[in-house]
Amino acid sequence: MSSINQFKIEKSKKIHGIHIITPSIGKDDRGIIYTSFYDDYFKDFLPNGLHFKHDKFSSSKKNVLRGIHGDVKSWKLVTCVYGEIYQVVVDCREESPTYNHWEAFTINSENPKFILLPPKIGNSFFVNSELAIYHYKLAYEGEYLDAKDQFSLRWNDPAIGIKWPIEKPILSERDK
Repeated sequence: MSSINQFKIEKSKKIHGIHIITPSIGKDDRGIIYTSFYDDYFKDFLPNGLHFKHDKFSSSKKNVLRGIHGDVKSWKLVTCVYGEIYQVVVDCREESPTYNHWEAFTINSENPKFILLPPKIGNSFFVNSELAIYHYKLAYEGEYLDAKDQFSLRWNDPAIGIKWPIEKPILSERDK
């Protein structure tokens, strides 16, 4: 199988610019195996020769809700590598016809998916399993925009109206 055929790519039907990437998965009685990243393939999704610069992992326990955060220049390739999450993306591009629209995906380690997010998309997730490990791959020009340079939205902002699977999640001070 060629590397190009190891991924099924779908475009979001709700938010322009969001791509849902499902890898080809090998399964047997030992478990699963799949390719999570192939540079020659993914560079076609990034503009002007931009490339992924670094990765982050986040470990969270059940009922934790992280986000909604984003910035004006980072592309993110996100997934859940262990456990299960309820992934939410919010269009924060004021010029977009889907501004303030949101979309949710259930992602777990048995049936992995990667979500490619362009800049100005809010990123958030809620942990459904006892523990989840979340992975971000980031592409941007210049320096990384850390928390102080990112935008944050309230997780339960009524103007957005996200339907979360919980009413009282565990939140950081920033996310409250």
